Amino acid sequence: MPSSHASTSDSKPSGAGGGVQSLERAFDLLERMADAGGEVGLSELSASSGLPLPTIHRLMRTLVLCGYVRQQSNRRYALGPRLIRLGESASRLLGTWARPYLQRLVEETGETANMALLDGDEVVYVAQVPSKHSMRMFTEVGRRVLPHSTGVGKALLAHTPADEVRALLARTGMPAATDKTITTPDGFLDALEQVRRAGYAVDDNEQEIGVRCLAVPVPDSPTSAAISISGPAGRVTEAATERIVPILQQVAKELSEALASSGGPTG
Repeated sequence: MPSSHASTSDSKPSGAGGGVQSLERAFDLLERMADAGGEVGLSELSASSGLPLPTIHRLMRTLVLCGYVRQQSNRRYALGPRLIRLGESASRLLGTWARPYLQRLVEETGETANMALLDGDEVVYVAQVPSKHSMRMFTEVGRRVLPHSTGVGKALLAHTPADEVRALLARTGMPAATDKTITTPDGFLDALEQVRRAGYAVDDNEQEIGVRCLAVPVPDSPTSAAISISGPAGRVTEAATERIVPILQQVAKELSEALASSGGPTG
């Protein structure tokens, strides 16, 4: 988002693109609230944004009236329920935009391709393109799983601070889906370190026996996202991994660039 500066007119155009400054500021405040965990005080927003308190108060009052922000009983402000509908619609569109890139993954790797997001403490699959093999993996779009037993979960959490990962695992628990599932926080943190070193994540029979998954994060995605391929362990071998990972990383990079462009992804 553009940096914010105090001004005598909230609604005047700003920047070469002629954007409306009050809108830029309002969305900047919403993003700052999200970064702070969803609930903040006006003084915190003023300190982080550099905007004067009267300006922030005026913008927040408008957001409250629109239902995008709620004022709590402790006089702090929280993200409002109307944002949920926007987020759900945007997630569906993100999956739609990703499909041409997932199709490329299927064509170049031969395996089923997926896209997943981190939604709260869970991983949710938002798009899939199935392999053309008669023996192939299938994950229902909209399915939710815990991150500790999935490749996409590892990719999504790889750069999350360790204390936040431990807190998430404490909330969800670490049930074993198979005898290969990682079931301790230390073991999972070690796996995340391996993801950071290697640049990709592996689910090696951890969610389902006989299935291997390779996953990478989508860099600079507007929301935490990862793409993956999954297939029978007999096809997604170590040798296949060396061939598939660079393809995954390149497609993730191109998808990231498309999401960042003003025109949206074109495939």
